[in-house]
Amino acid sequence: MAPVVSGFSKLSKSDKIKWLVEHHFNNDQNAIDTLKTYWNSNNQLQQLHDEFTENTISNYYLPFSVAPNFLINGKRYTIPMAIEESSVVAAASKAAKFWQNRGGFKATVLSTTKVGQVHFMHTGNKKKLVRFFEAIKKPLIASTSDITKNMEKRGGGVIDIELRDKSLEIENYYQLHCTFGTADAMGANFINSCLEEFAKFLVEAASTYDDFSEEEKNIEVIMSILSNYVPDCLVTAEVSCPIKDLPNTTELSSVQYAKKFVRAVQIAQIEPYRAVTHNKGIMNGIDAVVLATGNDFRAIEAGAHAFAAKNGKYASLTQAKIEHDMFSFSIRLPLALGTVGGLTSLHPLVKLALQILEKPNAKQLMEITAVAGLAQNFAAINSLITTGIQQGHMKMHLMNILNQFQATKKEKERLIAYFKTNPVTHSEVVEQIKKLRG
Repeated sequence: MAPVVSGFSKLSKSDKIKWLVEHHFNNDQNAIDTLKTYWNSNNQLQQLHDEFTENTISNYYLPFSVAPNFLINGKRYTIPMAIEESSVVAAASKAAKFWQNRGGFKATVLSTTKVGQVHFMHTGNKKKLVRFFEAIKKPLIASTSDITKNMEKRGGGVIDIELRDKSLEIENYYQLHCTFGTADAMGANFINSCLEEFAKFLVEAASTYDDFSEEEKNIEVIMSILSNYVPDCLVTAEVSCPIKDLPNTTELSSVQYAKKFVRAVQIAQIEPYRAVTHNKGIMNGIDAVVLATGNDFRAIEAGAHAFAAKNGKYASLTQAKIEHDMFSFSIRLPLALGTVGGLTSLHPLVKLALQILEKPNAKQLMEITAVAGLAQNFAAINSLITTGIQQGHMKMHLMNILNQFQATKKEKERLIAYFKTNPVTHSEVVEQIKKLRG
């Protein structure tokens, strides 16, 4: 058990590592060497990474990949993806290639409204609180003019503020439910700054409101914070084609393929055990783009999964249908993304990722990201209803297994050749390695 340490954040990076290695690695020099191996040789770049967060001791690398051939709204994209799962980029690329000859992906941003709330307690007459809010609403919004002026120049700002009564759920609990537009920024810091100013104004205005009793003048703000649930920051993406253009094999005709595909999505719509894994596959594609472009994938995950449960039961984020001999497959979900602010102007690879995407605005990035999720889901369901998920996944996973056993270049070449015509399983790879090594 490591001892309690005080002032750790004030130690130099070298002293942090020295403490860590002493108390967690028995002073093993290999641990120090591993940490330092991942330091960037460019000192200025390393300092930038060190200052992104607290107590930085090294860098944690993920593969930075690209998936080409995405035709979205008539424009061709190469999509950057940061992810370690071996089959994700290959699956996305395969789906992109399939749909580029069938009209490509169509994507539309429905709305970009984001939400923040001031949570507060108020004891007293509810009707008087409503009258108070109506009296201060305009000056309440105006109180943030210094914060919002630059955002307003870019087309964003405060959209509206509502007083919401939650006192039936928690006694004396109310909200200022605030909606915002943040243009091309994700806008978290902007929203939180506005909310804290709203809270301050609310308390001060209540303290001098003549119609309140002394008790009613004492509003207690519990917290002021944005919400990562943004059901009105919505984007849709879709692919469609005549059923006859779908895969046609000896096992499944195009019609059978379409019906089986639709049934697989229907199962994910009514069965939460399947829906969670179904949506996880969608987020494989979405998170990879979100991470590559310097956005907050944790916020996107939380908002997407909340949206999947918006009707009281967790369900698929995608839909599939057959109408008039046409197959269509679509996704609809909230994506609060930005292309300015945060890491977008700081992290060199984020800059490159946005350049690969030809410097999209926030709406375009929402469309591209939704398409990545839809493509990932299409590839996964395609595998599930035909060959099974493991055939493609394990072939992509083969290199990871070989690297675990420190296979030589020659061993890799022979085993890759062997598994081109044989099923890949962990046990079979181990068996073949043993045979090679006698």
